[in-house]
Amino acid sequence: MKIKKVNSNPNEIIYFDEDLDLQPKDVEHVAEIFKTPLTGSYNWDYSVADNRIKKLYELGKELNWNGSIDLNWDYTHPKDEILVEQGLAPHQQLPQFEALSEEEKLEFDRHETAELLSQFLHGEQGALLVASQLVSCAPTYNAKLYAASQTFDEARHVEVFNKYLQDKLGMHYPINPNLKMLLDKILTDARWDLKFIGMQIIIEGLALAAFNMLKIQTKDPLLEQLLHYVIRDEARHVTFGINYLEDFVKTLSPEEVEERAQFAYEACVISRERLVNTRAMEKFLGMTREEARVFALETSSMDNFRNFLFSRVIPNLSRIGLLTDAIRPKFEALGLLEFENAPDDFECDWNELEKPLEKFGSIPATV
Repeated sequence: MKIKKVNSNPNEIIYFDEDLDLQPKDVEHVAEIFKTPLTGSYNWDYSVADNRIKKLYELGKELNWNGSIDLNWDYTHPKDEILVEQGLAPHQQLPQFEALSEEEKLEFDRHETAELLSQFLHGEQGALLVASQLVSCAPTYNAKLYAASQTFDEARHVEVFNKYLQDKLGMHYPINPNLKMLLDKILTDARWDLKFIGMQIIIEGLALAAFNMLKIQTKDPLLEQLLHYVIRDEARHVTFGINYLEDFVKTLSPEEVEERAQFAYEACVISRERLVNTRAMEKFLGMTREEARVFALETSSMDNFRNFLFSRVIPNLSRIGLLTDAIRPKFEALGLLEFENAPDDFECDWNELEKPLEKFGSIPATV
């Protein structure tokens, strides 16, 4: 086993050769070290509270799926067909895009999809690490059990996104710097409830909205199936966070609540930038990173899309009591307060969550 320690994450696209047959001795593990003043806790009261958290834990056990056998990996989407239908996506109106050949447009589509899915992959690794921390530091018995089951869910998500990127697209894009900044902030904070807020409410809430959007837009039935199973898991995770934090926040002092409200606001500011991915546009459209960033931030349709993703986050922050009078004007300045009264994820659709795992129709195997 070869382990290479680095001071920061890789910054280049990694390509995977279809014919590469690596042996264990050939694999180099690239590890970036982070340190956290994590404060763990035993729980000596093993009483099982018959509540929503226990119910979510039981559902997690019942609805486990195996990424190796429950997804149809025999299918590979035709290379002459797009992966994601973007309709009138703003960059498609740019002269640089119109100047691309049809083959280049298809390649751009694959790279843009790979860049997005790579952020899902990196985010799921972050969720895996945070969930494992919560097993140690969550203060109650039910929460520790649920965090343990979520840790396994996140490992499965890392597995399937990585397999799709390696086997079907043949590349990884580096982590978005703002996503990395947010993960570092969450992982290295000693307070367990800030980990809950950052991961369960904000990162997972945004991811759930993005997964649903991509599931609608993708033309690849394998990717649709993958996202469908991941979405079912993530819906439970977000519901867990809302139900657990609502009761806990009520126990905090006004000063502690304001501190956590400010943390949530800062995490949302970082997340708005985290949703701006520019590398594929730089590569194919000849734009500088700043040009691509400004285009993504200032184009009204892309701004509306980013704000739409927050429609799953803002009502949840309101539900748990973190849209305080002091913090509301800051969210209003971001244009996000309009989602305050949208449905939150506390009163979840239990009938939907309890459905057995669907068996998708046959996906034709490709030759």
